Amino acid sequence: MDLSFHHLIDYSLFFAQIIEDPDIIGQITDAWNNFIESGQVWAMLTGIFFGYVFANFTRF
Repeated sequence: MDLSFHHLIDYSLFFAQIIEDPDIIGQITDAWNNFIESGQVWAMLTGIFFGYVFANFTRF
């Protein structure tokens, strides 16, 4: 049985990160605004609509 803790060091280095911008709410707001301005919201709503219609046509 290996009682060394070298494997713990490897995992801790894997989970370590550097946070450059700690403004989480600002990042979410920017991402949402980009989602709206780029038109991706219309693609999502269209996909939901056609997915719902297609799912209802394929039900038994």
